[in-house]
This record gives sequence, structure tokens and C-alpha cells, in this order.
Amino acid sequence: MIDGPYFVLTVLGVLGTGLVAGVFCGFSTFVMRGLATLPPAQGVAAMNAINVAAVTPPFMVVFLGSAVLCAVIAVVTFVLWPDEGTVELLVGSALYLFGSFGLTMVANVPRNDALAGLEPGSPEAAAYWPVYVREWTMWNHVRTAASAGAAVAYVLALT
Repeated sequence: MIDGPYFVLTVLGVLGTGLVAGVFCGFSTFVMRGLATLPPAQGVAAMNAINVAAVTPPFMVVFLGSAVLCAVIAVVTFVLWPDEGTVELLVGSALYLFGSFGLTMVANVPRNDALAGLEPGSPEAAAYWPVYVREWTMWNHVRTAASAGAAVAYVLALT
């Protein structure tokens, strides 16, 4: 069984990745559905406001902090190579670092940037809005599953 400071790191990993999974799940299950029902100009304006609010310290501490924590857990696991939980710790770290953090950088952020560059009431925004909602939400489902999977893997490493 994992113990000491390594145990604390893993528990924090469960909490961080689980919190991020919850935020992403909320977006996938009701926020994006609600925004999709708005007229395009309102949906674009609302999503742009949400994207600005998301990069403030409360969420970024959890999101980026979890990425740093997962990287630390992976490095410590490679260095210590514990008798138990090694696979689960490495899988959890990979799921979050690639499936949540990495995917955010290559799939969701570029879509957010493209949306931010559009005038909410423009024909371009109206045409892009349904595409944005569909694609952004699809990738968000993946981020949700990856973050939740990381939390589950870390819990399994503790058992």
C-alpha cells in the first residue's frame, strides 16, 4: 500500500482530477446544452464570457495544479517504482496529462480562440456556433472521461 508523502500526493491527485472531471462533466451535460439553445449571437457572447472567466485563478489552480501534480506523481513513480500501484499511477497521470490537459491545449483552446475572434452578431459567428458547440462538446466529453479515469486510476493505486 502507498504511504507517507506519496499517499498524500496520490490523494491530492484523486481530488484534483476528480474536481476537473466534475467541472467538465457539468459543461458536457448541461452548460453546453443550455448554451446551444440560445440564438447564436447570445450563445457566442455567453461562451466567450465563460472562457474569459475560466482562466482566472480559482479554476486554473485546480486545472494546472492537477497537471503539475500528475507530472510529479509520474516522475516519482518512475523513480521509486513501487511494488504496488505503479501501473495505476502511470495510467492516471497519462490520462490527465494527455487526455485532459493536452487535449485542452490542442482541441478546446483553439476553438475558444476562434470563437473569441468572431463578432457575436455576425453571420460568421452564426455559421460557426453550431459547429463550435458540436466539436467543443465532443472533445469535452473526452476530457471528462480522461479526468474521471485518472481519478479512478489513482483511487485504484491506493487500494
